[in-house]
Amino acid sequence: MSTSTLLSTAYLPPVEYFAFLMDGEVWIENQENYSKQSYRNRTRILTGNGVQTLSIPVVHETHKPPISEVRIEYTTPWQRNHWRAIETAYNASPYYLYYKDILQPFFQQRFEFLFDFNLKLLYALMKALHIETDIRLTTEYKTATTPDLRMLIHPKQCTLPQYPFKLAESYYQVFDDRFGFTPNLSIIDLLFNAGPQTYQYLEALNLQFKSSMTSDGK
Repeated sequence: MSTSTLLSTAYLPPVEYFAFLMDGEVWIENQENYSKQSYRNRTRILTGNGVQTLSIPVVHETHKPPISEVRIEYTTPWQRNHWRAIETAYNASPYYLYYKDILQPFFQQRFEFLFDFNLKLLYALMKALHIETDIRLTTEYKTATTPDLRMLIHPKQCTLPQYPFKLAESYYQVFDDRFGFTPNLSIIDLLFNAGPQTYQYLEALNLQFKSSMTSDGK
């Protein structure tokens, strides 16, 4: 892993995304075109019925604006629905009550742009986890960088056998008695279940990914 990792914007990003925020310098792409069915507007949580995907509806323009100009759609009460789903999934987790007040305001306040919403939510989570990585935003579309994780950390990639960012170590999950350990969920799954141990878990994961990428010659 270099010190100039390139990530997409993401809504309540998955655990592996946060592992790449643990050191060095991170760039977040804000000049690309919007990509459907990605973590840019969706997240995965674990409920009593299994994995549930929560998607932020966006306004579909006739032209293709950069991701920084994609607007959030509010014709449906998605914020209320998402918060209810999060609350139902995690209200019995060990650290839900400790961290919920950090997140809940984001499901009460309206944001015009998806990118702004994601970024402010990301900063709030980083602050809660005491992560001080230098986050920079691109001013033009980056065509080459190492590593480029904009499309690799993706809901469709994480289920593939060759996905390089699998979680080697499990952690407690509320519904693991029903489903076993479920990897590659939103960072809030780890946060609500592991609490203060989240930072150490991400550090170890960061080292695992560094080692994997080095051995693969990346």
